[in-house]
Amino acid sequence: MKKPKNQDTEALILESAKEVFQKKGMDGARMQEIANKAGINKAMLHYYYRSKQMLFEAVFHNAFSLLAPELNKVLKDDSSIEEKVRSFTHNYISFIMKHPYLPNFIIQELNRNPIFFETLRKNAAFPSLEKFENQVAYEVEQGILKPIDGKQLFIHILSLNVFPFVASPLIKGLLHIEDNGFKELMEERKTAVAEFIIASIKK
Repeated sequence: MKKPKNQDTEALILESAKEVFQKKGMDGARMQEIANKAGINKAMLHYYYRSKQMLFEAVFHNAFSLLAPELNKVLKDDSSIEEKVRSFTHNYISFIMKHPYLPNFIIQELNRNPIFFETLRKNAAFPSLEKFENQVAYEVEQGILKPIDGKQLFIHILSLNVFPFVASPLIKGLLHIEDNGFKELMEERKTAVAEFIIASIKK
């Protein structure tokens, strides 16, 4: 009989793999390095995950499972578009400040292997734009919002919130700020981004 897998060991492997994949990506990561970081031998690592691809997919699914609920909050709740913009901007920036590796990690690997992204779309928790688009169209029709396409608005919201974290080294360099200054700037953006978007779409 196979020895049952230990959840603490598996969690340690995933955390170690996340750090290695974050720094080196899928192609640059090595199973031996992940095993060393987790404090186990390579045979033990292969017992839990037979291949680097399987381990990467587990790490990626964990990362995406953290982000998907944040997207769904803005897409599927019953609040107004203005409330959604404010809520998403505040919650997303707060969330990413706690998990700063996520945007770069997800974008890097989606670009590296777009086919893998298709497996994510089969997940029931995968965000859907349908309700958001319908709500934007309704508020435009009611004269609450200026004419705007729901897809374009979602891209505006996403890009204005995601980009500063993806490009944080560039922003720090251009603005001559360190980590603490960047954190202060992101705190300010919780309000600044929402106000900017709302001012551009409300009648």
